[in-house]
Amino acid sequence: MPNTTDRWLASYDEQLRSDAEMRYAIQVDRVGPLMLGTFRGGRGFVSYAPFSATGDGMLGDLVDAAVDHFAANPEITEFEWKTRGHDNLPGLQKLLTERGFVPEDPESVMVGESEALAVEVPLPDGVTLQQVTDRPGLELMCTMQAIVFADPPESIAPRVEEHLREFAEDTTGMEAWVAVSGGQVVSAGRINPVPGTDFAGIWGGSTLPQWRGRGIYRALTAARARAALRAGKTLINSDSTDYSRPILERYGFANVTTTTPYVWRRAVTRSH
Repeated sequence: MPNTTDRWLASYDEQLRSDAEMRYAIQVDRVGPLMLGTFRGGRGFVSYAPFSATGDGMLGDLVDAAVDHFAANPEITEFEWKTRGHDNLPGLQKLLTERGFVPEDPESVMVGESEALAVEVPLPDGVTLQQVTDRPGLELMCTMQAIVFADPPESIAPRVEEHLREFAEDTTGMEAWVAVSGGQVVSAGRINPVPGTDFAGIWGGSTLPQWRGRGIYRALTAARARAALRAGKTLINSDSTDYSRPILERYGFANVTTTTPYVWRRAVTRSH
């Protein structure tokens, strides 16, 4: 009989890959087992349910087909192939890097019960939790996240527009939460219930370095877990960094696999 971690991994594979990762795509094309999603902002994404690449060159042919597909669309500036550590696709990372993909930092895929996270966590004096619903709040949130993730300032405005669009189009109960002290956003994160699944994903979790270690991120995560329960989602998933993983482990979450995004970016041509 499978243990809890194995059951959570099976649910993750069955419910959160393929169609679930394409719900915001404006176009989806298929190549064999691959789903190739085109998203706003010139972005693409490769998703697939677990499969085995059999036959000489099959996996390389699939990678080439994905590159050719997105390269043929001049609107696409970059696309992501999200690898998972438990997939049986030997040689995939080598094939991706040979074709110009750049790996980003690996993260732990954490899964656990929403109920376990929905606890009361005391906040430091002067810190409050607020749900963000408008442009000014999103601008403060995205500015703080850009600082934490060392993103360029020019990335903030497009991210705000993307979140506003998601709020307008999403009917599944997506919420953004921030922790505020003296008018400054010091921590933030989103919760995205996934339609037709048991899951809600927690994303964008970030805290300014000088505010870490005070229980703020735990309180913010608890608020998002309560939002997941209101949406009827019994499980939560998170692609976690070394900072957030131990916090989730404390509440019974399991590291079911790892994920590493590999990103292909279109070469920029310069006129003379």
